Amino acid sequence: MANDPFQRRFAADASLLPHMADLANDRVLVALLAEPDYRHASFLDQRLLTDRIGREWLPWDALPDLGTAAPRPDFIFHIGHVGSTLVSRLLAEVGDVLPLREPMLLRTLAQVAERIDRPESVWSPDRYRTRKRQALGWLGRGFGPGQRAMVKASSVITAIADDLTEADGRNLFLYVPLGRYIATILAGEASLAETLAQAPARMARLAAMLPDLDAALWQLPPVTRVAMSWLCEMATAQRTLSRRDPRHLWVDFEVMLANPASAIAAQVAHFGLTTDPGRIDAVIAGPIMRQYSKAPDHGYSPDLRRQLQVQAEETHAAAIRDAIAWVEALAARYTSLADLPIHNDQEIICSS
Repeated sequence: MANDPFQRRFAADASLLPHMADLANDRVLVALLAEPDYRHASFLDQRLLTDRIGREWLPWDALPDLGTAAPRPDFIFHIGHVGSTLVSRLLAEVGDVLPLREPMLLRTLAQVAERIDRPESVWSPDRYRTRKRQALGWLGRGFGPGQRAMVKASSVITAIADDLTEADGRNLFLYVPLGRYIATILAGEASLAETLAQAPARMARLAAMLPDLDAALWQLPPVTRVAMSWLCEMATAQRTLSRRDPRHLWVDFEVMLANPASAIAAQVAHFGLTTDPGRIDAVIAGPIMRQYSKAPDHGYSPDLRRQLQVQAEETHAAAIRDAIAWVEALAARYTSLADLPIHNDQEIICSS
């Protein structure tokens, strides 16, 4: 690396984002982003690649290994549609944080990890471990000394959260109780369509976690499939982000909305960020809390969120009751699910 100008630049320059991987051809698409591009982007996926963004495919091994001493990113994990983009925007404003929202490279790692012990795996376990370490080093770069990279992962990445968590890292996990999750998903056509599209993969993951699960996706009505999705992601988090581990801060987003300044202050302390209460209050009072975080041009607020939830709860009351009863039956059968917050007034209880 010492004699290669590109590799030296890549090691120190967060503007060179390893955007996505092509497993078949063992290469990485490197995109050229300014710091405002990171801050404005709701997703670092295909939508990022406009004509304005320069990019080039390079062999994976053409990118440097930054070593074990390279900074690693902190993470925001979540179950989907529980305010993770909002929290990412808030933390990026109150501290010296570079936000990376749903980088596609992590999806590649998750895809490989899912098949790593199968004959069709494209990487050996050793190569997976090496390249996971490389990728974390790449995603941990900032634009200046002391700037912290913070990845807001997509919900499916929770399955490999324990692989991504460093011994001295800090992570946030966002969730809501089952009833509120169902209402949130049903309140938006796009969120419902996305959740139903992801249901087959989540059902497969849930079945792998629950021995002798006697249910098939085709047997579940749409609202129960939403409940199954919540159950899958919460059960996954129990395995990969133990609440007993001080590195992982679990936050009920509905509780956070009741006192966002206090919640952000707790998150700032958890991540070890430097800020002051006045800055937090100013950001909370600013436009971010009144915007739809995934599309800031559109207005959205906690009050509107709750109004839409109430409408969904009233419209789909019977189906929601059936879906909750389905999860309750599984929680009664599997002790690993017993402490999950199924009801809106229920907190997660950790037994010792």
